[in-house]
Amino acid sequence: MSPTNYPPAVLAAVLMACASEPVLLNSERIERRFGSYGIEVLASEAGLRRSSLYSEDGSRRICRTYAVVRFADQLHDRYGTEHGQVLAGNSIGAIFKAHGWNVHKQTLYIGELGIPAADTSITRLMQISGAPMLALHVYQLLLVKDDEVYEYATILETHHPEYLSASDLHELYDYDATNTLSPGELSKLYGLILSDYR
Repeated sequence: MSPTNYPPAVLAAVLMACASEPVLLNSERIERRFGSYGIEVLASEAGLRRSSLYSEDGSRRICRTYAVVRFADQLHDRYGTEHGQVLAGNSIGAIFKAHGWNVHKQTLYIGELGIPAADTSITRLMQISGAPMLALHVYQLLLVKDDEVYEYATILETHHPEYLSASDLHELYDYDATNTLSPGELSKLYGLILSDYR
């Protein structure tokens, strides 16, 4: 399998974006903001991983980002070692950065997700109550090395209200709302996020 076959103009834009994106990974930003960072893989099945990116407050783990990762249908041998480490429970961005990859988030949607008033996995992990509105970031994760771009995953992230808001995400990432996901696509993603892990 070859790298993603983007038109030259798109490839140039991705490479340029890699040079101008936020330097901090999500894991690094959580650690700076809250003083600690950890990742817990909550569920892993064929092509899909759910995880909690958390900080610690005494003996409590507070989920700062709840992430659903849908891996690309066809993964490339070139990053097979790194992918194995991701499947073993490691942080995606940290693993690829440590192995010399540039990681580009091609934003598909920034908005908010309303959590039902009923008790959910997300509210328990984040230790919040009520029916909060959580910032939602949906993006395609692209890996770049030697001027080649590889599709890796589509990632859905909901963030703790004390961590990131939708306006924070707009400041961090380029997002063209004219090319956003359709209501039907968003509805499917909402269902994927809100379904309890087992």
